[in-house]
Amino acid sequence: MTDQKPSRREAILHALVALLENDPGARITTAGLARTVGVTEAALYRHFPSKRKMFEALIEFAEEAVFSRCQLILQEQEDVRTRLKQLVHLVLVFAERNPGLCCVLTGDALMGENASLRKRASQFFERLETQVRQALKEGEIRQGLRPRTSAARGADFIMVFVEGRIQRFVRSSFARAPSGDFEEAWALIAEGTWG
Repeated sequence: MTDQKPSRREAILHALVALLENDPGARITTAGLARTVGVTEAALYRHFPSKRKMFEALIEFAEEAVFSRCQLILQEQEDVRTRLKQLVHLVLVFAERNPGLCCVLTGDALMGENASLRKRASQFFERLETQVRQALKEGEIRQGLRPRTSAARGADFIMVFVEGRIQRFVRSSFARAPSGDFEEAWALIAEGTWG
């Protein structure tokens, strides 16, 4: 019996992501989600006490997937420029492979939901920005890299690129891939960051 709970829980989350991907901008109701999963609303609530908890589970999944890989990059790569390039590419490819999750992380799927849920989603990008800022500081200290501006402004510049690419992906109904022309775009970002 306990083996079925995680699979049902996963099925609910997969269905929620599929609804977000197939009909971006549409308001998700628990009744519609229950129909998609093929269960009653009461069955949904046995696995998640609220729709908010479903969205939080998706945000947690995104954080775990991205930041566990970020840690590997930070451990494996010595060169800060390579670290940052791989971190940014990782996030853009993750977004590309998970369009429904992008709607949650950008807050599009959370319109009309509790404001604290949108704040919770924005923490994903805040955490990423902190890692970027730390990497830039390490580049100065360990490698003697001289950024064009402060680590905080450099991190802001990189995050505008990342978030802009993900927003454009959502806005284009997932037609404009976030990682498109990455090498060329990253060369410009790197030039703007270090000169």
